[in-house]
Amino acid sequence: MEHFFTFWNFIRRHKYAVAVVVFLLIIGLFDENSLYTRYQRRVEIGNLKREIDKYQAQYDAEAMELQALENDPKAVERMARERYFMKRPNEDIFVYVEEED
Repeated sequence: MEHFFTFWNFIRRHKYAVAVVVFLLIIGLFDENSLYTRYQRRVEIGNLKREIDKYQAQYDAEAMELQALENDPKAVERMARERYFMKRPNEDIFVYVEEED
């Protein structure tokens, strides 16, 4: 029982410091905008920005390829040969498949 009174006296003497510490704990750890939550959101934003950059680069490459297909008949022939294994009547096609380890 004596420990309770000494603890209570400590809180009574330092009530403003205890209030500030409790406030900082609530805001820093338990609030929905806590430091930990903010850190998680920053990491997620970084991941999403990298994903946006990846898709933007993919979009740019495919837009250039589409532009080439619309303007260059040789690009259409090259794509037909590479992707769809099309050939001229007097040609043979050999497909090499790399095995993954």
